[in-house]
Amino acid sequence: HRRFDYRPKTDPYCRARYTFCPTGSAIPVMKEEDVIEVYRLQAPVWEFKYGDLLGHLKIMHDAVGFKSSLTGKNYTMEWYELFQLGNCTFPHLRPGMDAPFWCNQGAACFYEGIDDAHWKENGTLVLVTTISGTMFNKMAKWVKYDNETGIYYETWTVQASPDKQSTVWFDSYECSKFILRTYQKLADLGAVFKKIQTNYTSIILFSGEPIYLGNETSIFGPLGNRTLAAAIRDFYYPFKPHQTVGEFFVDLLKIIDRVVLNHQFYLFYNLEYWFLPMKFPYLKIVYEEVPLPIGSKTSFGV
Repeated sequence: HRRFDYRPKTDPYCRARYTFCPTGSAIPVMKEEDVIEVYRLQAPVWEFKYGDLLGHLKIMHDAVGFKSSLTGKNYTMEWYELFQLGNCTFPHLRPGMDAPFWCNQGAACFYEGIDDAHWKENGTLVLVTTISGTMFNKMAKWVKYDNETGIYYETWTVQASPDKQSTVWFDSYECSKFILRTYQKLADLGAVFKKIQTNYTSIILFSGEPIYLGNETSIFGPLGNRTLAAAIRDFYYPFKPHQTVGEFFVDLLKIIDRVVLNHQFYLFYNLEYWFLPMKFPYLKIVYEEVPLPIGSKTSFGV
């Protein structure tokens, strides 16, 4: 997943149904002698609206919590879409614009407090390590770097087969990956993690070797490939937000026809388009263990 030099301004066209990071605050500077507890937080996606519904499918959202022993204050840190999951996964086809329009930025959110009920009721709130104030402050500087350079959300992991050793063509870049990077940074700063099992959700597409198609300019620009441009727009059309149940089922049949029967998927990754020759089982949601990290002597990220 590519890093960028800076975060671009978001277009006013991109709008969120739920405000991004509504109570967000700056990360505080902790006193060096502080002892800070670090908590693993996990709950079903959209738990605040649907309860445990997506938890049954193991579609989980991840975050990390901190508790200062000097002040007694709790904090939550997470990373998620600025404009909700649908906008990060599929583009808008705007009238008068040839290229699909993406609202796919993601970012870190830090705020005071840990909503115990939210994380405990259908998910996880468990202590994973303890760090010093000095380590916390170093982590905070890394978070700023990570947030300014890793700016686009990516829903899909794409790999060659369900086999655990299979080739990963593209890796996702979402909430759990941020938490894994944060844990690794803490481990590299000297944190020692408890030996507990930690699982994370991945949404995987299965594909043969991807075919590079080009970027927005080379495909949709004045000298672009009109046939390819039309095929990409046509592919994304059924994924639009739906007004009626009838429209949804008609478009669902189109999606099944393209992806399953014709083995086609167009992926937008690092601002470039790729064609995926889809393979059985096409899509799978997995909830797999990724162990808590062991520190290394080399710094992670920066």
